Amino acid sequence: MSATIQEKGLKYKVKDISLADWGREEIILAEKEMPGLMSLRKEYKGKQPLKGARIAGSLHMTIQTAVLIETLTELGAEVRWSSCNIFSTQDHAAAAIAKTGVPVFAWKGETEEEYWWCVEQTLFFEDGKGPNMILDDGGDLTMYVHEKYPQLLAEIKGVSEETTTGVKGLEKLLKKGELKLPAINVNDSVTKSKFDNLYGCRESLADGIKRATDVMLAGKVALVCGYGDVGKGSAASLRNFGARVIVTEIDPICALQAVMEGYQVLRVEDAIEFVDLVVTATGNDDIITLEHMKAMKDGAILCNIGHFDTEIQMSRLNAEKGVVKKEIKPQVDKYTFENGRSIIVLAEGRLVNLGCATGHPSFVMSCSFTNQVLAQIELWNNKYEIGVYRLPKKLDEKVAALHLEQLGVRLTTLNAKQAEYIGVPVEGPFKPEHYRY
Repeated sequence: MSATIQEKGLKYKVKDISLADWGREEIILAEKEMPGLMSLRKEYKGKQPLKGARIAGSLHMTIQTAVLIETLTELGAEVRWSSCNIFSTQDHAAAAIAKTGVPVFAWKGETEEEYWWCVEQTLFFEDGKGPNMILDDGGDLTMYVHEKYPQLLAEIKGVSEETTTGVKGLEKLLKKGELKLPAINVNDSVTKSKFDNLYGCRESLADGIKRATDVMLAGKVALVCGYGDVGKGSAASLRNFGARVIVTEIDPICALQAVMEGYQVLRVEDAIEFVDLVVTATGNDDIITLEHMKAMKDGAILCNIGHFDTEIQMSRLNAEKGVVKKEIKPQVDKYTFENGRSIIVLAEGRLVNLGCATGHPSFVMSCSFTNQVLAQIELWNNKYEIGVYRLPKKLDEKVAALHLEQLGVRLTTLNAKQAEYIGVPVEGPFKPEHYRY
């Protein structure tokens, strides 16, 4: 264990606490762009619906997450926090939160060992207490508690999970009978997956690639692996900059959607030799293998916007004999193969938009995090049996409604006759659960 993480009894551990004032100014800017969270603060002012909740959080420690944390504490919760990715912390955001007295353990560029130490610190509340709620992104914290601290599970009322990868993990546990707490799947709220995953990636993917490489995307040929919501946003992001986009898919429905949008659909092996840029967006393992990387054209760029770095076979690449790795700058590495060809790998195969840039814009994260706060209130104030649930449609519509006024939207209202005609209440919900948007 490194000297860095042998320290015990810390109130926080961040890169540089002197960055707090800078972080505070950016938090103030972000609050203006996060109307959902700010509306919840107003709605619950003086009511403290999370009073007594001790929330262990593991989610990218960004400026937007700082607004989420301060919303949770304003609603009465105690919070301890770590990031869910070794590269995604914005150090000025972490410093600003630490300065308020909230224990945060996160810095950009953690080692794997430091990462798990930070995750563990979220479990140690004052007076020897553990958490009674979890807020997670990707499932690392939830799995860590199940495997390393199962004695804490009895007191934990539930977990709200942010992302597709984490939800898949919860469902696997549930299927095997190993899930020990109720969970709310925030990811599949419409106002999360159809906004954060789609519109967030549409803005942040190209931002990450361009900040890292300064490459001109117009005219380039890009391969996007996966055409779920993240893939749809990623493909649109690159096309909007003038790239010619090819998509890979396993699902015939998603493949047909891609074609209807004008994208060519091929297999990785059909295109890997001639594309300039490869983006993985599948949430699965081994999408780009070492053999694929060896076949890529000289100078091609490779990155991932799915959750884990296992979409690209980074471990095989780093272990391969004869491959020379050279860091061009932080999170931008050139790998040269024995045949003399090189590829550029961004953020070591982890989330490129957070590793090489600052992630999604505040407004779209407000949609996601408003769902998170509502899920925490729902779990804390109600008893759920063990299972994986989604927020009620009515709350999903509420999240959307909280973001409309800032955009100058004026909603049309149904009259009683119209509502009866389509069989919905005047005040909603307006769509059945199976509606796909």
